Amino acid sequence: MSSQYNVLFLCRGNSARSIMAEAIMNRKGAPTFTACSAGSHPSGTVRFEAIGQIENSGLSTQNFRSNSRDEFSRPDSPPLDFVFTVCNNAAKKVCPLWPGQPMRAHREIPDPAAVQGTPEEIEHAFSQAFTMLDRRISLSLCLPLATLDTFPLQKEIDNIGNR
Repeated sequence: MSSQYNVLFLCRGNSARSIMAEAIMNRKGAPTFTACSAGSHPSGTVRFEAIGQIENSGLSTQNFRSNSRDEFSRPDSPPLDFVFTVCNNAAKKVCPLWPGQPMRAHREIPDPAAVQGTPEEIEHAFSQAFTMLDRRISLSLCLPLATLDTFPLQKEIDNIGNR
């Protein structure tokens, strides 16, 4: 295994969950992990509630934008080592093939951007999604990457998704 890893977090709109995951991984995983995020159908905007969660956690909010996954499947794109889907329905979708065959795993996180209700209920949904992402990313970062080969590592990553 390498000593530097590129991670892509994918969801549908790239407006909330994948953005928050990118921020968490870039803070907690640095310098070993470099994260980015994208959407299969990018919304074009990042939700202010997601930015609020990132800010409230003391993480950087600079340079976030709603990207298309196509930006990361081009021949000149950086090679990806891990691709994590974070949509609550992505496990049933077909994901594109990525150059270099990165490890892929699904992390089902309810979409806070789909919640309708009072401002407090919406804020709570974003807070819960951020907490779930933070916990799962923190657990993933505890894996002994240097001592595992691809198959056991993929199995352990999949198991973390169920915690």
